[in-house]
Amino acid sequence: MTTEEIYQKLQEIIAEQFALDTEEVTAESSFVDDLGADSVDLMELVMAMEEEFDIGEIDEDDLPALKTVGDCVRYLTAKLSD
Repeated sequence: MTTEEIYQKLQEIIAEQFALDTEEVTAESSFVDDLGADSVDLMELVMAMEEEFDIGEIDEDDLPALKTVGDCVRYLTAKLSD
């Protein structure tokens, strides 16, 4: 899966979860500042990413670094290329 494919899939998941249009979700979008996510939203997103990309459980130590959509794309790209 390419980085662009990961980004597009993640964009769809986030748009659906946050009731947004996909165009509103950019790589620079901050989950908290731009998308208004709370801790429950973020946990649901993490579970959706784990399931959609079949990467197993995301380590809790990795979560603080996942602040933007781009952070998640880079994280998933690295996980999927292992």
